Amino acid sequence: MKKETLLEIILGTIGGLVFAVGMCMCLIPEWDLFAAGVVVTILGFIILLCIIPVYRNNHSKKEHGPINWGIVLTWLIGIVGALVMGFGMSKVMVDEPDKTNLIIGIIIGTIGLLICVFNYLIYSYLKSNKK
Repeated sequence: MKKETLLEIILGTIGGLVFAVGMCMCLIPEWDLFAAGVVVTILGFIILLCIIPVYRNNHSKKEHGPINWGIVLTWLIGIVGALVMGFGMSKVMVDEPDKTNLIIGIIIGTIGLLICVFNYLIYSYLKSNKK
């Protein structure tokens, strides 16, 4: 592994952790650290932005071919699946959910998880039909 690649990995890990901690500081009211959380989140975002010049200096520019719509569709399905699963998780984890919210959240979260799992099969099908 090149040291540039290692630098990208380190910056991504540290930036992601700082960003996540800042978001937690903003979004957890018991901590009462909203203003400090905004600063920490911005700092994490700046660390993540530092990856861009490191990446551009160390990787050659590639020629772009035509858009692979199978990959675009796969990304969109994955994003939708993650959002559905997150919505289901939030229904389960809100304050003290009653039985109906708990059951609805588990069902919606499972549907989102299945969308993410079947996303690979959809991509494989699209890729096999392309040839």
